[in-house]
Amino acid sequence: MKSRLSPDVFRIPAEEIKSGLFSDSYFLRTREILNQDNHHPRVLMQVFQRQNAILCGIDEAIAIIQKCAYNPENLVVKALYDGDEIHPWETILTIEGDLADFSHLETVYLGSLARQTKIATNVRKVVRAAGHKPVLFFPSRFDHYAVQAADGYAAHIGGVSGVSTPANGMYWGGEALGTIPHALIATYHGDTLRATKAFDLHMNKSMNRVALVDFDNDCVTTSLTIARELGDKLWAIRLDTSDTVVDASVIPQMGSFKPTGVCPQLVHNVRSALDSEGFSHVKIMVSGGFNTERVSQFEKAKVPVDIYAVGSSLFNNNINFTADIVMVDGKPCAKFGRRYLPNQRLERVTF
Repeated sequence: MKSRLSPDVFRIPAEEIKSGLFSDSYFLRTREILNQDNHHPRVLMQVFQRQNAILCGIDEAIAIIQKCAYNPENLVVKALYDGDEIHPWETILTIEGDLADFSHLETVYLGSLARQTKIATNVRKVVRAAGHKPVLFFPSRFDHYAVQAADGYAAHIGGVSGVSTPANGMYWGGEALGTIPHALIATYHGDTLRATKAFDLHMNKSMNRVALVDFDNDCVTTSLTIARELGDKLWAIRLDTSDTVVDASVIPQMGSFKPTGVCPQLVHNVRSALDSEGFSHVKIMVSGGFNTERVSQFEKAKVPVDIYAVGSSLFNNNINFTADIVMVDGKPCAKFGRRYLPNQRLERVTF
C-alpha cells in the first residue's frame, strides 16, 4: 500500500507563503479581486506536465496546500503518489474549491513539483542505465543549500543508493555517505596514503573505507599503495580524474580512444592491478562528469565499475507543470485547447 510523507516533515515557511512572498503577483491579484468582488464560484484546478517522468513533489505540494491555503478544510484535493510513473498530459493533481483560498499557492506547488520530478526522473534514468549497480547522489555542491532536503528526497524516489549530505536524507532518514576530499589529501602535503590512514584511524569502524586515488594522477600506483597498507579494511577506491588530463597508467596505451578523465581504460588498468595483487575485494567507484549516456556506455562496454557517483547532470533539463481551471460550478470551463482529463489513479487526500 502506498503512503505519503506527513506534512510536518517539510520545513515550510507557512506564514511567508500565505502572505504571497513566493507567489507570482497576478495570483495575489486574483485572490484580492475575487474577495473584493465577492465572487466565489467552485472551481476544479487540474495539474499536468508533458513528458514521461517519475513524479515527485506531490507530498510537499499537499503539505503546502494544507498549511498555506485559506480554509483548507473546504478544499477537495486528489493526487497521485511520489514515485508514480506519469505520462504526458496525465492529470497528477486536482484541487477543487474556492480559487480565492488557494490561488496564491500555484507558483509554490508547481515549483516543488517541477524540481523534484526533474531530479527523480534524471536519477531513475541513471539508475536504470547502471543496472544492478549502486548510484550515489553527489550534486549538492552545484546548487543552493536550501534545496538539499527536497533534492535528496527526490533522488531517493528515483532510486539512489546513497546521498552526500545529512540534509539530503532528512525527509526519508537516509544517511550521508562519502569518501575524503582532495582538500584533506592536500593538507597532508599530497600524501594520499597518510590522509587515508588518518581517515581509517579516526572515523567510526562501521564506515566503509573508500580511498580517493587520483591526487597524483597515478591511480594504479596510489590504489596499490593504499591496498597494501589497509588490506581487507579497504572497501573501495574512487577514481575522479579530471577530464582535462590523462592518468599516468593510460599514457602508454593512448592512440585509439579518448584518454582523458575517468575513461574505460583507466578503470580496466586499476582493476587489473588490484586483482593481480589479490585485492579483488576492493570495489571501484567512479565520479566526475557521469550522466545517463556515459553510464550506459560504460555498462554496454562491461567496464568493471562497481559504483557510480553522479553529480551535476542530475540537475539538467526541465520538467514543467501547468495548472488550469477546467471546471467552474460543476460545468466545463477551460482555456481553448484544455479540457478536464479525469484520472482514475488519483486518490483523495484527507487533511
